[in-house]
Amino acid sequence: MASVSEQRLKILRQSIGKVIDSSPSNYMNWLAPVLIKAENGLLVCSYIIRKEMTNPYQILHGGVTAGIIDDLIGATVYTMGLESRFTTVSNYIDYFVPAKEGDEIIAETAVVKQGRTIINLQCEVFLPAKKRLIAKGYSNMLSIG
Repeated sequence: MASVSEQRLKILRQSIGKVIDSSPSNYMNWLAPVLIKAENGLLVCSYIIRKEMTNPYQILHGGVTAGIIDDLIGATVYTMGLESRFTTVSNYIDYFVPAKEGDEIIAETAVVKQGRTIINLQCEVFLPAKKRLIAKGYSNMLSIG
């Protein structure tokens, strides 16, 4: 019998190469990422920066970047097939270079450390065309039962 993680990954992997538009996360549906890779504790998605994702300087809004990081990290915990639900208790994000409307960006997550009640994860967001890191974030996720 397949583990919960394997079952969830099987469902996710059916969306590889497609826009995610039927996630339980309404925010993820609005972001409209394309799933590139799904593994236990790791997700990679691409996003196209739309006008409504930009700030008055016509660059990717820092809040949207933070939302991408938080949303994809939450989805990464889902891939792990854990019995408990988890919620974000802290985010730390460094911003490096801007992205503009029309740019494709890639976000990749990874588990840094998993404890019994807290999981620390990271997410790197970059411009693949320029091989430039846009932002890197860390989150602590707390088990809420």
